[in-house]
Amino acid sequence: MAISLSVVVLLLVILVVMIRGGSIKPGPALVAILFGFFLASTGIAPSINRFMNSLAETINQIAF
Repeated sequence: MAISLSVVVLLLVILVVMIRGGSIKPGPALVAILFGFFLASTGIAPSINRFMNSLAETINQIAF
């Protein structure tokens, strides 16, 4: 849950920066948000969640 919330907040910050910077217009941003919302309710959502968790674990194991 904590990883999901962190990813959502990070993506929200990136989206706001892109809208304010002019990289993406509000219309396409809304489409991207809706796509993500509807994608979360499909059968592929658990696979995406497992991939993101494994990616987070891999990044966490990197020693600098």
